[in-house]
Amino acid sequence: MIDIPDALIATQSAYNGEAGRAFVAALPGRAAEFLERWGLRRDGAAMYGVCALVLPVVRAADGRRAVLKLQPVDAETAGEPVALRLWGAAGAGAVRLLEHDPETGSMLLERLDGHRALAGEPDADRAVRVIAGLLAELTAVRPGEVAGATGSGAGLRGLGEAAARMLAAAPDVVAGLVDEEERALVRDCAAAVREVAGEPGDRLLHWDLHFGNVLAREDGGGWVAIDPKPLVGDPGFELLPALVDRFDAGAVGKRFDAMTGVLGLDRGRAAAWTLGRVLQNACWSAEGGARRLAPEQAEIARVVRGSVRPMGRG
Repeated sequence: MIDIPDALIATQSAYNGEAGRAFVAALPGRAAEFLERWGLRRDGAAMYGVCALVLPVVRAADGRRAVLKLQPVDAETAGEPVALRLWGAAGAGAVRLLEHDPETGSMLLERLDGHRALAGEPDADRAVRVIAGLLAELTAVRPGEVAGATGSGAGLRGLGEAAARMLAAAPDVVAGLVDEEERALVRDCAAAVREVAGEPGDRLLHWDLHFGNVLAREDGGGWVAIDPKPLVGDPGFELLPALVDRFDAGAVGKRFDAMTGVLGLDRGRAAAWTLGRVLQNACWSAEGGARRLAPEQAEIARVVRGSVRPMGRG
């Protein structure tokens, strides 16, 4: 028997409505199907995130410890196995994909050390350096250069399309904000994105690499990224989560400098895409009825906007 966590039931219902409730109802049968198909036995209590149920398992054939991840197939999850395969082939720092079922989105992944998460690292500067090192590995991959990938990479979304959507939505976001200084910030974010939107980039992005999405390997092999929301684009679009995590207004500039240095990024382009990430989050918040920017996002926009101009100079 599999107990479905109440929190997973609630988030699936809230975000996906009837489709989410159907996914939850199918989970016990789906888990049983893949435990049998892939020769797995349960090995611990179920875990969960916003959209997935994760079962610790052991593979009967070789005794390998792994996790069975069950999640719906949608725009958020469809690219995950594609990206994990690409990163795995390149030896980049991402969790290893062992099995995947395209129809259901079910995946068998290597088991990581849940007791060693980067979120528990007391030194925020060190955590940011770990994030930067992982991003350097992950964004070194160009899906278009991998055999079998087409366009921006089979099953992967592109930053160009995302930029077009946020620029189209920006006027309404500005109109809905109640603070004039924040309206000016969003206008500046949109202007910065317009400068770089014609060259959205061709690297494989994680899109959600915050401290909580980094775990250590059980074999002591170092830190690896989990739960990507893959996107093909410019690595500068990856920096915001590590600026927001454990937010410190006085450290924004230092963190930005550290990450752009490790990744070897042009500071002007990285600033523009970081402002683009602020704009994207403002668009999402506006859809939910927000009329103010999140304070930490506004402060990051102020610092990045003011510290790395003019564009294109290192």
